[in-house]
Amino acid sequence: MKGFIGARQTTLASEISLKGTGVHSGAPVSMALCPADGDTGVRFLLSDGTEIAADQGSITGVTMSTVLGDGNGSAVATVEHLLAALHGLGVDNAVVEMDNPEVPIMDGSASYFVEAIDEAGLAELDTPRRFLKVLKPVRVDDGGAYGELTPYNGFHLDIEIEFDTPVIGNQRIEIDLNPGSFRRELARARTFGFMKDVERLWASGLALGASLENTVAIGDDRVINREGLRFADEFVRHKALDAVGDLALAGAPILGAFRSHRGGHRLNTLVLKALFADAEAWTMIEAPRYREVRHAELSHRLAAANFAAERS
Repeated sequence: MKGFIGARQTTLASEISLKGTGVHSGAPVSMALCPADGDTGVRFLLSDGTEIAADQGSITGVTMSTVLGDGNGSAVATVEHLLAALHGLGVDNAVVEMDNPEVPIMDGSASYFVEAIDEAGLAELDTPRRFLKVLKPVRVDDGGAYGELTPYNGFHLDIEIEFDTPVIGNQRIEIDLNPGSFRRELARARTFGFMKDVERLWASGLALGASLENTVAIGDDRVINREGLRFADEFVRHKALDAVGDLALAGAPILGAFRSHRGGHRLNTLVLKALFADAEAWTMIEAPRYREVRHAELSHRLAAANFAAERS
C-alpha cells in the first residue's frame, strides 16, 4: 500500500510571515501565509484587496513562471514554488497575503517555504478531503515536447529534460510523491538559467532579482555558482518541483501519474487544461474516514500518495 492521504482537509496551525525578493520584478515582498477554513483552497490576497484563487482557471501566464490573474488585470506571479511546498506537504487551505504581486524567490527552491510550514505545523479540519482522480489518459504534444496524465493509484511523477549543453544533457527522475519524498528529493532543487540569456531577459524586464543566491547559473561548460549543485541532477529535480506546483492548480490532490518530456510551465498547465476539458477523463472522489471503513477497504479504494503532515 502506498502512503495513505489523510481523510480530512488541513490548514496551517499558525500564521507564517516571510520576506524576500521577486526574481523577475526585483522588488521586495512581504508575505503572510494564513490559516483558512475547509474548502477555501489556496487564495492569494493582494494589498488592494484583490483575491485570486490558485486554480487552473486563473492561469494567465506561463512564460518564465506561472502567473495567476483575476480576469480584471490583477495578477500574482511566480507562484509555483510556494504552491509546490503547500501541495507537497498536504496543506489544502491557506490565504496568502502579499504586499507585492510576485511570490519571493527565496533561495530559488521550495526549501524556505517547507521549513516555515514545518515550523508552523498543520491543523486538521472537519472537512472531508477530495481528490481529483484521473480516469483515462490525457496527452498534449507541444512541438518536440509532450506531457500526459494517466490513471494511477497515488501521485507519480516521471519528468525528463534534455538540454543541448554538457552541463545538463538528458536527465530523468521518477518519484511517488509524499511529504517525505518531496522534502528529500525535490524541495531543495533550485531554479536555473543560462548566462547567455541574461541580457535578453533584463531587456524584457525579467530576472531583475536573479542572482547567484537564488539561481543556478549555467555557463558554456560549467555551473558558475561557487558552491556547485545540491544534487547531481538538480536541474530535472527542479523541473519536477515546478510540475508539483503547477499541477497543484488542479485544486485537489491528483490521483494519477504525470509524465513530461522536455516540458515546463506551459506544458504542465496545457495538460491540466486538457484534463479539465474532457469530462470523461476525471472525477472528484471523497476520502473515506478512517472509522468508516476497514483497513483492507482503504487499501483498495485509496492507496494514495501520503500528503499528510508527518515529518521524515
